[in-house]
Amino acid sequence: MADLELDDLVPQVEEEIDSLEEGKLLDYITGNPVKDTPKEQVRQRIARALFHEYGISVDDMVPDFKMKVEGRSKKIDIAIFEAGQPKNLDYLERVVICDKEPKTGSKGAYRMRDHKQAEKEFGLLYGAMGEEEASNCNWGLWTNGLDFYFFQKEVSRFDIKFQPRGDWPLADGTLGSRTVASDQQLRRADRDMLLTAFKRCHNYIHGNEGMPKDAAFWQFLYLIFAKLHDERRPKDQPARFWAGMFEKEVNGKKQLVDEQFDPEGQKAIRERVTQLVDEVAEKYKDTVFRDNPPRLQLSDRALAFIVGELAKYDLGRTALDAKGAAYQELVKHNIRGDRGQYFTPRGPVDLVVEILDPQPHERVMDMASGTGGFLVSTLKHVDRLLHAKAHVSSGEESTEEFLSIQEQLIHFAEHQLFGADFDPFLVRAAQMNILMASNGQAQVFYMNSLEFPAGHLQGVEEAQGKADLGTMDVVMTNPPFGSDIPITDPNILRHYELAHIWERTEDGGFRNTGRLQGSVAPEVLFIERALAWLKPGGRLGIVLPNGILGNPGDEYIRWWILRHSWVLASIDLPVEVFIVEANVNILTSLLFLKKKTEDEIRAEDLGQQVDYPVFMAVAEKVGFDRRGNTLYKRGPDGEELVVEKEYRERVKVAGESVVRVLRRKEKTLDDDLPRIAEAYQKFRETNPMPGS
Repeated sequence: MADLELDDLVPQVEEEIDSLEEGKLLDYITGNPVKDTPKEQVRQRIARALFHEYGISVDDMVPDFKMKVEGRSKKIDIAIFEAGQPKNLDYLERVVICDKEPKTGSKGAYRMRDHKQAEKEFGLLYGAMGEEEASNCNWGLWTNGLDFYFFQKEVSRFDIKFQPRGDWPLADGTLGSRTVASDQQLRRADRDMLLTAFKRCHNYIHGNEGMPKDAAFWQFLYLIFAKLHDERRPKDQPARFWAGMFEKEVNGKKQLVDEQFDPEGQKAIRERVTQLVDEVAEKYKDTVFRDNPPRLQLSDRALAFIVGELAKYDLGRTALDAKGAAYQELVKHNIRGDRGQYFTPRGPVDLVVEILDPQPHERVMDMASGTGGFLVSTLKHVDRLLHAKAHVSSGEESTEEFLSIQEQLIHFAEHQLFGADFDPFLVRAAQMNILMASNGQAQVFYMNSLEFPAGHLQGVEEAQGKADLGTMDVVMTNPPFGSDIPITDPNILRHYELAHIWERTEDGGFRNTGRLQGSVAPEVLFIERALAWLKPGGRLGIVLPNGILGNPGDEYIRWWILRHSWVLASIDLPVEVFIVEANVNILTSLLFLKKKTEDEIRAEDLGQQVDYPVFMAVAEKVGFDRRGNTLYKRGPDGEELVVEKEYRERVKVAGESVVRVLRRKEKTLDDDLPRIAEAYQKFRETNPMPGS
């Protein structure tokens, strides 16, 4: 086995690297260092969203813009000016006022306020928008990172009013609504802002509607399904999942009113969205909603709030990584890990997928799929392959290219991707996760993978003929593990070689005595079951506790693994991985195997041993510490290192589609896993996989 150094395989970063002193971050607008404070973190998220979601150029933004407000010098957190014009009050179009993010309660909920309840916060915003010299400033936003309050200025002969709005226009001044004939005004979500939107929706239901967290979670997911269903409607049918403006008579005068903030408008939203939810319930009655039929229990006000939050996004075109991260962050707070369900962070999940490299034509299985992390990462990987094949970057596709890639991804999700779990909540959560990522209906089965093809759970019959043993090209999984949840049922144990007692033979091997053990840790059986699910030559990536790979008493397991498979790689993970996710000290490794053919096993039994190199690596850093705090790379003097990155966004400006390019220096995660993935690829360039 070859133990290789990462530095020998991966070239070091060649770009010029600068450093950033402690307590500083780089301003997204100017690129200059600024003090890292809770309020500044909110402002940076908003600045990113203004570029990525609204298509507003950073060249048209000014942070800490000084202006006179009611005779006093004030700083506006972000001032936005007419494109390409001087940065003075004559051309000021929008203002943003930020505050630090509020702390959530002990239960993780924050009570959302409406515009009237938060009115005392808006003095500076109203004052800046109302200045006579800023007559062209018609839009304002006040936010603390969780509360978002948009306003549009309306000027009459006698006064100025600031009307609450659910959103403000894109860079070209357009605001998507029911009057838009197509979905062209919907936007790809920025990753952080989509996560914020999900949190806001869940918080609103949990904190404002008085629902328990799990009930709030399901109410929110019903509406996500309705949103996705609406996006997939035929283009000749009108949208129904939207919240816009309508004309209403107020005090004898007709004026435009935002549906979200008007009782009449809120009822209209409910009528449209209820139809969508009913259609979704019918479509997924045999899968997602079989045991949990959707019934909207939200007030008109809460429903309007959530529709307003989600309606502006094109979830179909939003990056899979952004959707997956937002969903996973939300769902993990509604899962109870009392049956060994420790959810693997995205870094190790992505590493497993990169090393196994599943292809669009291959069948992929996660036999302990949880919320679907491995499956969604596989979709993300296949999506990249499809974009590369089409020679187009994500986000820059034509409509025809986008639909073609999406159709292929849907086919992969519905015909090539499989999951299984014995928790019905997790099965539905995974199905929703995959649907949101791919627009394809998932094949995730409610069953005990260790019993299959036997078992009493309803997914067993569904999986037979679709996901039979011996039919998968790739299996990846993080099984439940630990001696505190052993498998003791002899009806399960008797089907596994590794559930028997083994004794050493004179030639240094092991022999199955035929006697069953009384109990076996589940991860041991998962190794055998994973290989059984693979075709000969199929590839496995599995998370295992280190004991299996090192304990003297487990040597028979290692002997069995080497007899039935080629070892492709072994990667040690640091303890931080599961301290943060599971609050337990578990040292784990990623083990990668390739299933041997019967001929290869027989040949080795006859003494035809084959020597081959095995990739091995130790990950010391995974981008966060034991408390879950983000870690960035540092130089010898302890300062955080920064590198230049490029962002590209396709936006509409004056009716024309343009690509905005932004280069900014950013801190880099102190994470060994991406380097390990690159090192493995280089290793394989000179060391082909063993076996036929």
